Amino acid sequence: MRTVFAAFVMASALMSAGTASAQTMTVREFLTTADRIPRNPTALLRSDARRLLREVETAGQTLKTEYDAARAAGRQTAYCRPERVRIGADELLARFNGIPEGRRGISVTQAMREWMIARYPCPAG
Repeated sequence: MRTVFAAFVMASALMSAGTASAQTMTVREFLTTADRIPRNPTALLRSDARRLLREVETAGQTLKTEYDAARAAGRQTAYCRPERVRIGADELLARFNGIPEGRRGISVTQAMREWMIARYPCPAG
């Protein structure tokens, strides 16, 4: 069930504290793995589902760290994120599936960075 998977992703908010592992998963790898995960309550027991969740959490933490560092240094940020960002599984998959095939070699972190720029633009001025 997508709702169970979506609820779990939403529960672990995008900007929650994640692990500090290196980002190596591409959007293509993410989507390929996600397609193999059954959409039912047992999905959360699968290691590949947990791996995708960790990937999203780590990307979110990386973006939050970059954003906070830029703000602390007085640099302009590429986007103006709200205090808390939540992304549902369906929304995430739709966004990643919307990336043209030729660009799916970008990292999950870069894809999410581009999404934040599009989703949370800073006010002009």
